[in-house]
Amino acid sequence: MVPVAHRRVDVDGVEIFYREAGPADAPAVVLPHGYPCSSFQFRHYMAALGDRWRLVAPDHPGFGHSATPEPDRFPYTFDAYAHYLRRFVDVLGLRRYAIYLHDYGSQFGLRLAMSAPERVAGLILQNGDIYPEEHGPKYAPLKAFWDDPTPEGRDRLRAAVSEEGFRDEFVGEVPQHQVEQISPDLWTLHWSLVQRHDRRENLVTLLADQGSTQAWFPRQQAYLREHRPPTLIAWGPHDGYMPEGAARAYLRDLPDAELHLLDAGHWALETHLDEIVALSRDFLGRVHPA
Repeated sequence: MVPVAHRRVDVDGVEIFYREAGPADAPAVVLPHGYPCSSFQFRHYMAALGDRWRLVAPDHPGFGHSATPEPDRFPYTFDAYAHYLRRFVDVLGLRRYAIYLHDYGSQFGLRLAMSAPERVAGLILQNGDIYPEEHGPKYAPLKAFWDDPTPEGRDRLRAAVSEEGFRDEFVGEVPQHQVEQISPDLWTLHWSLVQRHDRRENLVTLLADQGSTQAWFPRQQAYLREHRPPTLIAWGPHDGYMPEGAARAYLRDLPDAELHLLDAGHWALETHLDEIVALSRDFLGRVHPA
């Protein structure tokens, strides 16, 4: 286990907090986090792999310990976050990297990969989906809003941006015996930061914009087919959004990908860290060696 540093950098006028582990000249791994989390989700993973790789995990604008710009400066859409992530890696001078794709971070990370395919050494996929026909039942209320974005529907999204809503995101589908392995810090920390920085409406905007990702799915699938980046899939199928079929669907476009189904849920790094670290170490050692 190596120390994890906590740093800040200016990205186009927005102060971004990020965690970093490993030697500055080691092969880089970029870790964009999901909703409603922050770089906190990678804290143990980074310490475990920082002996051979440089792991960099930013808090996106309006998340974690990064700044929360006003919406007229940062619109809190998937397009805005994808653009920010490209600028973040450029500001840090990262020219070749593997990318960990999870939750909303999978959308931002895939667009990063598509923007410069020659920079991508490999992808680690963990519960980040791009095949809508394999979406789980938990997507139903979101899809209802995408089809009919009424003010009443937005109010229902707003109601989910709460401490209880955050808790459900982290422990909603995992087997009962695994719930006690998932730290309540995940939802209490991130909800407290939402309240402290008055972020709730920005998160509602991001949730409401998720429907815009659907237009990207065919392009993302085409990117995978054309460029065939080396890919490790380490998936937690106990996931109301992204069940087993969402993982297997990637094999349509990446038939050479390594698929590992864990007895885990959406936040598998909390319950199956050792397995994912071992799989990542083997994979990165082959496709992105130190």
